[in-house]
Amino acid sequence: MKPITPCLWFDGDAEAAATFYTDLFDDSWITHVDRYPSGTPGGAEGEVMTVSFELRGSPFIGLNGGPAFTFSEAVSFEILCDGQAEVDRYWDAFLAGGGVESQCGWLKDRWGVSWQVVPERLYELMRMPDRDAVNRMTAAMMTMKRLDQAALERAFGGEAVPS
Repeated sequence: MKPITPCLWFDGDAEAAATFYTDLFDDSWITHVDRYPSGTPGGAEGEVMTVSFELRGSPFIGLNGGPAFTFSEAVSFEILCDGQAEVDRYWDAFLAGGGVESQCGWLKDRWGVSWQVVPERLYELMRMPDRDAVNRMTAAMMTMKRLDQAALERAFGGEAVPS
C-alpha cells in the first residue's frame, strides 16, 4: 500500500521550504523536483512546480501553486521531542525568518505552516491516573507559548507555575 502524502501549497517557495525542512530534520531529504513545462498555467517554463521530499520517512509534496490558497491552523504537524533542548531547537528554527508563536506549543513557520512542538513527556503525564495533577499541568500549559517541560512537570507535581 502506498503512503498518504500531504501536499503543501506554496506561493513560489516550495523548494526553499523543502530545503529548510529537510535540513532541520534528521533522516530527511528532497527526492525529486519537477519543473513547469512550456505552456503550463501556474508557472513559467523551467520554474519549480513541485518538490517531493521526505521528513523522517514521511513523504510530502510542496506545490508552487500561487497565491490562491494559504495555510491555516486547521492542519498542523506535530513534532514529539525528547526533551526541552529539542523543543527549543525546533521552536527557534521555526520562528527564525518570520515565524509566529501561538499558544500551547503551536507556531507557524515563515511560510505559514502550523507546527506543534511538544515534549513527549507531556503525553506521558497526560495519561497518568491522577486527574487533579493532569488538570494542574493542563492549566499551566494553557499559559505557555513555547512548552516548558520542567514547568509542566512542576505543575503536575503541585507546584505553582508563574504565567
